[in-house]
Amino acid sequence: MEAFFVSTGIVALAEMGDKTQLLSLVLAARFRKPWPIVLGILVATLANHGLAGAVGSWVTTMVGPTALRWVLGASFLAMAVWMLIPDKFDDEEGDSAPRMGVFLTTVVAFFLAEMGDKTQIATVMLAAQYNAWFAVVAGTTLGMMLANAPVVWLGDAITKRVPLRMVHIVSAVIFATLGLIALSGWGS
Repeated sequence: MEAFFVSTGIVALAEMGDKTQLLSLVLAARFRKPWPIVLGILVATLANHGLAGAVGSWVTTMVGPTALRWVLGASFLAMAVWMLIPDKFDDEEGDSAPRMGVFLTTVVAFFLAEMGDKTQIATVMLAAQYNAWFAVVAGTTLGMMLANAPVVWLGDAITKRVPLRMVHIVSAVIFATLGLIALSGWGS
């Protein structure tokens, strides 16, 4: 359960102000169809984080425990620094009616937006650390949904009231703490 709860919390916090949260806002404003957008986010996240979790689980079979501890520790510390760098999102104007439909447009856009994103990399690292693919993928997916679904339904009213800089700082502290824990070997 620890892998699930940590994964959920980290991704929900890391996602605040992230480009995919901004993508949620853009899709909601452009298409005004929350259900297909939210379902598209869910499908894209399950696919993307499922693959990321598999990579993280595979890494544990290829790297020894000492090397893995150092790689994970350094990776979590790097994520802490990365959390302090705000995301930018280019809002390109497009057709009001997507060729692929709202659902498929959301799936493709979200899957691609998550490639190499903080939350995808966090999923790889968490799956490697906890060696619990299902719990990590379920947690990171829930974290994505907790951060993005309300944006789709409530729009920019949420993003105007959430102090994004503070959320990024809290996320950075959590990643730094996990990095230090991994480097210290605590709990191994």
